[in-house]
Order: sequence, then C-alpha cells, then structure tokens
Amino acid sequence: MKKILKTYSFIICMLLGIGAGCIVGWLFPEVSGNLEPLGTVFTNLMFCVVVPMVFCSISSAIANMKSAQRAGKVMGVTLATFFITAAIAAILMYVVVRVFPIVSGDYQVDTSELGEVGATLGLADLIINFFTKPDFIDLWSRKAILPLIVAAILFGFGVQMSGGPETKTAQMLEDLTGCIMKTVKIITYYAPIGFFGFFASLVATYGPELIGDYGRTLVVYYVLCFAYMFAFFPIYARIGGGKGAVKVMFKHLLKPAAVSFGTCSSVATIPTNMEAAEETGINKEVSNIVLPLGATMHMDGSSMSAIIKVAFLFGIFGQDFTTGRAILAIFVAVLSSVAMSGIPGGGGTGELALCTIFFPEQMAVAYPLALALGNLVDPPATMVNSAGDYVVSYIVERFVDGKDWLQKKLHGEKAAAEATKAVEEKKAE
Repeated sequence: MKKILKTYSFIICMLLGIGAGCIVGWLFPEVSGNLEPLGTVFTNLMFCVVVPMVFCSISSAIANMKSAQRAGKVMGVTLATFFITAAIAAILMYVVVRVFPIVSGDYQVDTSELGEVGATLGLADLIINFFTKPDFIDLWSRKAILPLIVAAILFGFGVQMSGGPETKTAQMLEDLTGCIMKTVKIITYYAPIGFFGFFASLVATYGPELIGDYGRTLVVYYVLCFAYMFAFFPIYARIGGGKGAVKVMFKHLLKPAAVSFGTCSSVATIPTNMEAAEETGINKEVSNIVLPLGATMHMDGSSMSAIIKVAFLFGIFGQDFTTGRAILAIFVAVLSSVAMSGIPGGGGTGELALCTIFFPEQMAVAYPLALALGNLVDPPATMVNSAGDYVVSYIVERFVDGKDWLQKKLHGEKAAAEATKAVEEKKAE
C-alpha cells in the first residue's frame, strides 16, 4: 500500500481535485463561477514554460541526432502514425453514431438569439497562418505552436548541418530542455488546486446543458473516449513495444491522462508525457520530437469529436448522414484535427472548417452549437489526444530503434535489480 501511495499519490490528488471541483460546481454554481482563476493560473504557468520547451526539445532532438537521415525517419514515421490513428478514431465514431443516433427527430433549434458568423479566412491565409508567422517574436506564443514547431525543426537541421552533437549550440539546447523540465515539475505541484477551480467553473457554467439538449451526445462521446483509450491504446502499445508493452503502458498512462483531462490542453501535457516516456525507456531522440509534434498534430479525440459534431448537426437540421457525406466528414475530421493547435477548445478552427463545408447556409446556427458542444467534450477529447501521444511514441520507437527496444530495457532493469540484490545479500553475509 505504501508503494502504491508513493507511486500514485499525485495522480490521486489530481483526480480528487477534479471530483471536488465537479461537486462544488454542481452544488454551488453561483460561487463556483468565481473559481475559474485558480485553473487559469495553472494553465498560464504551464503555457509560459511549455512554449520555450517545445522549441528547445524539438531542435535539441534533431541537432543531437547521429544524422539528419535519422531525424527525417523519426518525423516520417510520426506523421504517418498520426494520420492512421486519427482515421481509425473517426471511422469508429461514425460507426457508433450510426448505431446509436444522438439526436431525436423532433429536435427544434431556436435561432432568435444567434447572430451571423463573420467572414472566414481563405485557404491560402489558413496555410500561411498554420505554418509561419511574419515576425520572430510572434512565434513565442501558445497560439503559434505549429509555426514554432516548424521553426524548431528548421533550426535543428541547421545545427545538424553545422556539426550536430559536437556543436555548443546542440549541447546548450539539451541543457535548456532539462532545466525547463525541472521547472515544470515545480509547477505541477499546484495542479490539483488548478483542476479544482477549472472543473468547478466548467460544471457551474454548463451544468444545465449536461442534462439537457447535449446529454445523449455527451454520454456517447465520453463513453467512447474511455473505451477507445482502454481498447485501442493497448493495441497500439503492443504493436510498438511487443510483449509486456501493455502493462508498461498502463503503468505510466494515468498521469498524462489525468493532466490532459484536467487542463484540456495537449500543450500543457507535454512535460508529463515526456516524463512518462523517459520512465518507459523511450529514446529522447524520439520522444522530444513525437510528443511536441503530437500536441499539435495528433488529435484522435478531436477527430472523433468532429464526427460527433457533424452527426449532431445533421440530426438537428434533419439531414441524413449518408455514406458519401461520411467519407467526406472522415476526411475533413482527420485533416482538421491534425491541423489544430494544442490550446483548450482548439480555438474553434475545427468547428469553423466543419460548418463551412457541411452547413454553409446554416452557419449562424451551426457554428455556435458546434462551439458549445466542443467545450463540453473538450476534457475527454484532450485526454485521448494527449495520452495518445505517449502511446504513439511506442510505435515510432519500434520503427526507429527496432521491435525489441522495450524488451532490452526491461531485461536491463531486471539484470540491474538482480545485481543490486546480490550485492545486498553479500553485504548481509
């Protein structure tokens, strides 16, 4: 019991903070709305630290690799895995909403208080904003995570071409990453209080909707998210790590899952994921690329939420979610989820893309409804997104360092434990 408490005490505190926040928010909604700053303090602290960490970790990983070819291989396998798992998640959600319809046929939408949606950006502007910023200082923001990652990749390859691990720049980047990780560890001690305030405010704000119009949709989505995590994550871990990987994965999965559920931010979960990856034995060359990239581009939960939003709106407007529309919806869900940034709520980018494509004539109604639904499903969606980043690192590690990477690590731990035991027994004699 002492060992269990030592290992999981912090996770238990985080879960207690979430549970207490939900209860207080439900029982005292008038007061709970004022508790949101407690959660905002935590997320702001994490964002301020994580932004430089993303740049340092990615550029350091590439700069310190043995070759540019190895860095390219890591990134190629990573992106391919992201797209495949996002597609699986979207298809699964489509099957579920076809089997369990989430909107009754007599649903009526009140459009009297809904305004018009402003002009949207064109495709060229979206591409420019996704990957670049006009000024260097604009990169240092959580709202520019994807352009920051692009800049970090370019800088990492620049250091690699200048000598790689032998350069003082590569050594400095590695040292900075380690120092930032220690800073993050200090900040996470405040997490239970932050989670308490965030969920108290969330339940106080959306309490009526939780048992109202969105109730059935939320039940389907929340149940499927947890089912996906406990059914598909073990499969991905087994593929990536082989025998014994599932047990190791579940040993380290709970902490990043709790942090992401509590913060609703993939970016804020990067440090926790890195800690879990290091404890698992995943090569830092892999984790320092996969996890920051995953915070922006690996969005299985968002892919599922995109499908359920489309299904919800189709039901409201009395339209059939046919096979042709399903294929287009899955395609859009995968692309929009991969392109989202790792900030709470995804900034509305995914909802805007879906509504523009499927409901251009009902934008004034569809967009606000999709945004509201997005806020309600954000905790489990982020949990699947972020915890999935850690699991995907198993697959990338296999294709980069061989299928027996985990067995070697476990064998090394066993040998070390036996050696320690032998030394202790010898001393006792």
